[in-house]
Amino acid sequence: MDERRLRRSQTLVKFQQGQENSRRKLGLEPEDWRYLQSRIERSRMASAVGERLGGYNNKTVSPDRSPMTADSVADKHRLKMERRKQVQDQRLAQMKDRKGLIIVNTGDGKGKSSAAFGVVFRTLGHGLKVGVVQFIKGAWQPGEAKLLKSMNSELVEFYALGEGFTWETQDRDRDIVSVQKAWQTGLRLLTSGDCHVVLLDEINIAVKLGYLAIETVLAGLQQKTADTHAILTGRGAKPELIEMADLVTEMTSVKHPFREQGIKAQLGIEY
Repeated sequence: MDERRLRRSQTLVKFQQGQENSRRKLGLEPEDWRYLQSRIERSRMASAVGERLGGYNNKTVSPDRSPMTADSVADKHRLKMERRKQVQDQRLAQMKDRKGLIIVNTGDGKGKSSAAFGVVFRTLGHGLKVGVVQFIKGAWQPGEAKLLKSMNSELVEFYALGEGFTWETQDRDRDIVSVQKAWQTGLRLLTSGDCHVVLLDEINIAVKLGYLAIETVLAGLQQKTADTHAILTGRGAKPELIEMADLVTEMTSVKHPFREQGIKAQLGIEY
């Protein structure tokens, strides 16, 4: 093989390697890649004809500096989305339609109860019944409590059975009695089958303080009706609860106006 043919052969190999690398970067199957290349070639030919006829040339330059038309960019996106939809459809076809979930919102950041009440109000928007038991914040009158109390009583069971923060009550025995009463109410809601969603607000705090045994909570969750969703909020969720849960979200505090700026809890934001 003479030197000229050798150089041509080497150039062809490099070109083929570059094409394969481009295909892999785009995540395309070989047949999709060949289809895309054919569309690019047809677009280039149409552009060349347009230039000779004095028409508009819609060629653009892709990030890797290879000429690419607007049509080919659209084709690439369409192929990618088609493959993504196929994968998503296959996943959905293998999934179950329904399961009553155990959801845990924990962590030191703000928003655990707020997120849970968002699910409660979403459920009410569908005309489904909810049950809410507040284990700690019962002495407060937050906005969500006022709204729930004003709504259709057939769709809402709301119980504010806590007596406030422990540094406010300063009576451990009384706190334990309140928590035990709240738990019995929550257990009834979990096992009745009447509620689509049951929110046990700040129950993790009650368990963390030793007012309620984690074993009792786990046993109660095992008794809940199959279609009932249970949401448990509060920082310091026990590992055993996290293990049992289907969905766990840990709120992380990055900045907080109370800590960094000394701003008190505000209406509509904290309560």
